[in-house]
Amino acid sequence: MRSRSAFRRHLALVVYKTYADLRSESERTYVGFLWWIAEPVISMLVYYLVFGVLLDRGIPNYVQFLFVGLIPWRWLQTTVVHGASSILGARSLMQQVYVSKLVFPVVAVLTDTFKFLVVFVLLLLFLWATGFGVAWSYLALPLVAVAQLALICGLTVIFAGIAPLFPDVRIVLDNLVRLWFFLSGVFYDVDRFSETASGYLRLNPMTTILESYRAILLDGEWPDPARLLVILVGSLGLCLAGTAWVRRYEFIYPKLRF
Repeated sequence: MRSRSAFRRHLALVVYKTYADLRSESERTYVGFLWWIAEPVISMLVYYLVFGVLLDRGIPNYVQFLFVGLIPWRWLQTTVVHGASSILGARSLMQQVYVSKLVFPVVAVLTDTFKFLVVFVLLLLFLWATGFGVAWSYLALPLVAVAQLALICGLTVIFAGIAPLFPDVRIVLDNLVRLWFFLSGVFYDVDRFSETASGYLRLNPMTTILESYRAILLDGEWPDPARLLVILVGSLGLCLAGTAWVRRYEFIYPKLRF
């Protein structure tokens, strides 16, 4: 009974803090929540100018190809980087009242997932307006999204748990994410490389996830469920490992000097 009450209390805190963070973030700029849309659009225009115009990737419908890759990638990038500082940024609250430290990375995931969903809906409208209609393959979208969400959750919890103990990990994370970006096929087609190189690139889970989104949204084809299930299972393992780590240092975080 007590554990159920604690769960409800923490759930209410997660919902409230997610709402509060979204509202606070939207009030920091003059355009408010519209910046959630403007920021990824500006990034996509920059990458299109560089890789689609100046370097001419030679990929048909390159704007759509780029958007479908970049929007899911930004979901992972912003959530993991933002979530890595979630426990670090909650020091004052942790010192005042006991709160499960898992609340903070969960709130980070929910906050950035909400923003992703807003932009993803606009992406779908753009694709439909430019001739890419709805296909039966859309039924596979939940599997791709769940696999990516599990990967995001696992990485976010792990880095959120490590950062208070080793603050420099945030600097390392920024560089790792940047390298990961260029190895994920966001702005190029992996199939244009040799079979050996493509095989190595597809060991990257984000490469499989981005190819799956493109198969569904651009080609009307079904993604490979076996590869997605492997990512899902591995990501759930990361979630369990991260949860165990955070719980191990549950009562140490408030005592640290960050």
